[in-house]
Amino acid sequence: MRAIMSPDDSRSLLPIEALAKLKNVVGHKGYITNEVDLAPYLLDWRGQFRGMSPLALRPDTTQQIADIVRICNEYKINIVPQGGNTGMNGAATPDGSGSSIIVSTDRLNKIRHRDPLNYTIAVEAGCVLQNIQKEAAQMDRLFPLSLGAEGSCQIGGNLATNAGGVNVLRYGNMRDLVLGLETVLPNGEIWSGLRGLRKDNTGYDLKHLFIGSEGTLGIITAATLKLFPKPKHFDTCFAAVAGLQEIIELLDRARHRSGDGVSSFELITRPPLELAFQHGKGLADPLAEPSELYALIEFSSSAEVNDEIMVDFLESALTDGLISDAVIAKSEAQRQALWKLREFLPEAEKIEGASVKHDISVPVSSIPEFVETAILAVSQYIPDIRPVYFGHVGDGNLHFNFAKPKAMTDKSFFLHKEKINEIVLDIVASLGGSLSAEHGIGQLKRDSFLHYTPSIDLHLMRQLKNTLDPNKIMNPGKLL
Repeated sequence: MRAIMSPDDSRSLLPIEALAKLKNVVGHKGYITNEVDLAPYLLDWRGQFRGMSPLALRPDTTQQIADIVRICNEYKINIVPQGGNTGMNGAATPDGSGSSIIVSTDRLNKIRHRDPLNYTIAVEAGCVLQNIQKEAAQMDRLFPLSLGAEGSCQIGGNLATNAGGVNVLRYGNMRDLVLGLETVLPNGEIWSGLRGLRKDNTGYDLKHLFIGSEGTLGIITAATLKLFPKPKHFDTCFAAVAGLQEIIELLDRARHRSGDGVSSFELITRPPLELAFQHGKGLADPLAEPSELYALIEFSSSAEVNDEIMVDFLESALTDGLISDAVIAKSEAQRQALWKLREFLPEAEKIEGASVKHDISVPVSSIPEFVETAILAVSQYIPDIRPVYFGHVGDGNLHFNFAKPKAMTDKSFFLHKEKINEIVLDIVASLGGSLSAEHGIGQLKRDSFLHYTPSIDLHLMRQLKNTLDPNKIMNPGKLL
């Protein structure tokens, strides 16, 4: 039996007959072996991880994926599932051994079923999130998952990482937006659980095994998603907030004044905003005077409501000293301009250069304590470090990042990465928080995950992994 090697690692041997069988499953249009064409599949979005693989497969049916997985299980070939490749932690990037193949879901992109009266839509894993949003809108419905990469991320990846985004406060995480899944198991069997039922109390709810599993337990191929009434009315404002404790009180007041109609409540600090103005185009400061802390707040309703609700809410907050200034979007264009500013923050930070990033969550009431404690501790360790944080304060999730001091080189800064992580995550753990709120674990956070996760949790996860994937072919090196 002859074997093929990856170009950069002679330790990686994949049987030629297995590769031939895999190519035959998808046909000549469904695989990539050319080094140039493979390159985008081997690099993660943030440019932190570059892997090796001799083959990327692009199946266009669930049965093709099942056949691929069955062959790989037989030959014990590792599989790295990949969607839109927009992940933040290297979960969809192979390692450098060249011993894995990539299975991309980008051609698995059909809408299978629309049921507006059941408020559901069944979609394949390769459907781009933004396209699902548009399909729902055409049905006069809303699919509320919304995040910065929605124009390129795929729903399969959103499911595999239990994505969050800006509407979690009102609608929940990806896990809360799913009624059913179809998944190819590690032995090649197809588990079909796509029923659009809101009540089904018949044993274990198996879909939740795969949501958030980062492709380590199988490949999600389709999902039945929840839809909601399409909002007819938005009230969106951008406010300068007096402080961290005030922003928590402002959130509480917003929920009460709006009848719990707050769909988004975003915290933005001045440093990332300055980076957005520096690196972005067509972005304008919404307020006349700068502030250290802002809130981007949106009320939404499927019925026409009184515009005065937002006005009254802001006037009372101004009177009580919670905010110093605010602007309300008077048109859809102004609303989109405010959201464009928020959505550009991660890209601006990426352009700025080296930083240490954290996607953490703590109880909403603990946000002020966390921020103040963590900034003080990290600043004592590196005095000129630059805190750059923003996030979904309505659900306790902060993108709590630190940019390198201006005078420090990237190389020198990254020597401190582990210590910075330790300082921040120890504080997160002490407050009962999570080291990954919405981005998952992947390769980047695996060591931290193994360190901070209770041993009983890890034991149960490993038992589950060994039961479903005894040959350990599914996305090795991720999560566990």
